[in-house]
Amino acid sequence: MDSDEGPLLVVDRPADGVAVLTLDRPARKNALSIALRDEFSDALESLAADVDCRAVVITGAGNTFSAGFDLGEFAVEDPAHVARLWASSDRFHHGVLRFPLPTIAAVNGAAIAGGFDLAVLADIRVAAASAWFSHPEQRWSDVVYRPLRELVGGGTARYLALTGRRVDADEALKLGLVSAVVPDDLLMHHAIEMATEIAAAPREVLVRMKAKIITATDIPPDERTLAL
Repeated sequence: MDSDEGPLLVVDRPADGVAVLTLDRPARKNALSIALRDEFSDALESLAADVDCRAVVITGAGNTFSAGFDLGEFAVEDPAHVARLWASSDRFHHGVLRFPLPTIAAVNGAAIAGGFDLAVLADIRVAAASAWFSHPEQRWSDVVYRPLRELVGGGTARYLALTGRRVDADEALKLGLVSAVVPDDLLMHHAIEMATEIAAAPREVLVRMKAKIITATDIPPDERTLAL
């Protein structure tokens, strides 16, 4: 947990079989600090073992989905901190990618860098009209590539990863990056409605279907995040 902040993740159960995970650092645009990533990973592990959970919605508090990793943490050179940073990153990314039940990213506003990755790692993306996506970290770091390529194809994925170009919600829909664009005030209603529809299926069927989805990514479970 960040030293100057309380819990960084809100977990709600708005409907039968549905959980909502809300990144809750609005003052920092929901930047994905080590503490937030670890809380998120812990919550995913708990929900994976919850027999009453059949679908999960991921969103951000305030008007930003997530501005990506907390860059201030990359300035600390202590070896123990660096080891924790990358272990947290790997656990977070693979935890989302390999979560055994369907996930929906409800993208409310900017999804930048690691926030873009988080949206891409979910199974389905629903965007508010104000949403936009960008990979500005291509100027100093690798971009999580293979899950993006699976969504939009190699040519478009290379273009987005290498240029960092900003994509608004309507263009994201045309590219196949998101499945729907809805008014901002209807985003969570739409996402929870979709999750409820998914959660109507038996849990064992959803687990089997999600296993097929994970296998199709062809990403080994022990592969480092930067190689994704």
